[in-house]
Amino acid sequence: MPKVTPFQGIRPVPALAERVAALPYDVYNRREAVAEVIKEPLSFLKIDRAETQFPDEIDTYDSRVYAKARSLLDAWIADGIFIIEEMPCYYIYELTMNGRSQTGIVACSSIDDYQNQLIRKHENTREDKELDRIRHVDVTDAHTGPIFLAYRSKQEINVLVDTAKRQAPLYDFVSRDQIAHRVWRISETETILRLQALFEQIPCTYIADGHHRCASAVKVGLKRRREHPGYTGREEFNRFLSVLFPDDQLAILPYNRVVRDLNGLSPKEFLKAIEHAGFFVEAKGSLPVAPAEKGSFGLYLPDEWYLLRATDALLSSDPVKGLDVSVLQDHLLAPVLNITDPRTDNRIDFVGGIRGLQELERRVSEDMSAAFSLYATSVPELLSVADAGLLMPPKSTWFEPKLRSGLFIHRLF
Repeated sequence: MPKVTPFQGIRPVPALAERVAALPYDVYNRREAVAEVIKEPLSFLKIDRAETQFPDEIDTYDSRVYAKARSLLDAWIADGIFIIEEMPCYYIYELTMNGRSQTGIVACSSIDDYQNQLIRKHENTREDKELDRIRHVDVTDAHTGPIFLAYRSKQEINVLVDTAKRQAPLYDFVSRDQIAHRVWRISETETILRLQALFEQIPCTYIADGHHRCASAVKVGLKRRREHPGYTGREEFNRFLSVLFPDDQLAILPYNRVVRDLNGLSPKEFLKAIEHAGFFVEAKGSLPVAPAEKGSFGLYLPDEWYLLRATDALLSSDPVKGLDVSVLQDHLLAPVLNITDPRTDNRIDFVGGIRGLQELERRVSEDMSAAFSLYATSVPELLSVADAGLLMPPKSTWFEPKLRSGLFIHRLF
């Protein structure tokens, strides 16, 4: 059963929490990250993306960048921006967006559970994307961005969480993107032991978001084990920072697609090819199409929206082939547009559902030829794929709201 344990956290003083809390490092490109740090000098992005402290000619992955991240973290602790808890504890982290709340437990998860598939994944990772975070974790000696995990909801855990939320929160603020954040601490020994025991009754946990950060944290832990052959398993590098949410509180937004060209087809030929591929096509004029059910898709060509419906012959009960992202990829993008590997083909790009359908229209007006809006992958679909030991196509899920970095830090020593 998975080990979900308390830890001696490092966190910002309450008066500065709102300023320190930052969106995940990979939400920004370098230019955007620099602008964000100029706007808010105490943003944790300054540590997560320390290249913001150097001129553009210094490479993002220069060794000086990671050394700067370490020195900034140490300085912020020394200067009292961050405080160190006196003892290991759990935290409760509630995020509210558009009136909907989800509440997770901030804790440490075991690298052995990841290795033994007690922490299940649904995406592949790319080594080149892992290397940056491996170096960041290794040099800073810290996990600074929590991994977003899910578990099948358990009533006894819900009761403990609800009880903890009756206390006064450590943090209570609304970020600039209008997400409300509240944090409580669980430090009573009896409650800690009870919560730890309850998680040991759960068969497994699931990576919802943060596959690359999770893989990077695990690889640093394994590296430290090689460097310390006498390790006992109790060292902090055997664990990584996570926030665990019950599955019934989570919502997934669609991950939409835009394509650069129509593979040599005219718009009329493209629509005919879609019909031949097994889709019903219905013109919708200027009315944006947000699919309302599985097996349906929106298509936007310049100044024209269409509703696409997959015929029964294209649908599948297979956990992966039955996903709408798979139906679109396998029966339209690959055979009609010759986009066979969306991981590497530069003719396709991905747009998170949080950006809305207007973003699809904008992209087609500027640099793309067509856009597809999708019906969101469901949480049960995600769990089914992970339980089957299978992997989703890339960019299948978009989770909102995003966890903030800098509110909780776990040191590796």
